[in-house]
Amino acid sequence: MCGGISAEREPSLKSGRSIYAALKKYGFSNVTLFDYRGNNFTEMLQSLPDLVFLALHGQGGEDGTIQRRLEQYKIPYTGAGVSASAVCMDKIATKDYLYKLRIPTPDYDVLDKTKCDNYKKLAEQLATRQSYPLVLKPACQGSSIGVVLVQKEEDILDGLQEAFCYGDAVLAEEYLSGIEITQSIIGDDIMTILPEVELVSDYPIRSYEVKYSSEQSKHIIPARISDDVRMQIRRFGEKIYRGLGLRSCARIDYIIDKNKGPVVLEINTIPGMTETSALPAAARAAGISLEKLVSEIAIQSLNRSWGKE
Repeated sequence: MCGGISAEREPSLKSGRSIYAALKKYGFSNVTLFDYRGNNFTEMLQSLPDLVFLALHGQGGEDGTIQRRLEQYKIPYTGAGVSASAVCMDKIATKDYLYKLRIPTPDYDVLDKTKCDNYKKLAEQLATRQSYPLVLKPACQGSSIGVVLVQKEEDILDGLQEAFCYGDAVLAEEYLSGIEITQSIIGDDIMTILPEVELVSDYPIRSYEVKYSSEQSKHIIPARISDDVRMQIRRFGEKIYRGLGLRSCARIDYIIDKNKGPVVLEINTIPGMTETSALPAAARAAGISLEKLVSEIAIQSLNRSWGKE
């Protein structure tokens, strides 16, 4: 199931096509590529699926909404359950969860347009709590959609206007510079942390356009980090994956700040699955083909106990 109606529809379609081709190549004969358009859920029900392999990125796909609907009809699916999906899709809830686990994450403020829609007042509030540069992030978007790097105070109004195009809540987060790392974890009861991937681009923020351009964004495997840093983020990753009860696979993004060390930026419960995506790249570095990766996810998901989330 791919597509959806979020701003991440196109990357979702690409992931879906890639997963479909990999499952077919591995030997699953009865596989259907289903383009979910928000109003055609009953069409999927008519096919009586044994399993729905979720490749729905963004709102409606990663936030627990589709997971809840599938559970209502007792249809097995891949990936995290309802509550874990909801936490990871909401950057504010993710921050709260990381603070409870005492896992470092950038300092932030929450801006709520429903409480104050005067951008000038919001900018004045920020001036007392945040320094520049800072990063504005819509609270419930993925793929860096709507993310704005504000370098100086005079640019904050334009930045707020852009970020609020994608929701009523925006995070104003301290900007940290350093090596960007993405960590991929796979498995259910038995989890495997794949080789860390270093994300390299010529831009201070990996925007939507940069993320999906092979020319502007490159992977380095293994990541150029020390053994101490690697062990530290592996401890963080295991704590997050097990604590939230994540399943199938997840991707956790970090920045290695020169002063704070490894800092968690966000958690992705339905990572991209194209040949150029970071998770399949990490799997290949571990000797796992895309075909093997998606087939194992499918088999493990079918073998779960589906009485509860």
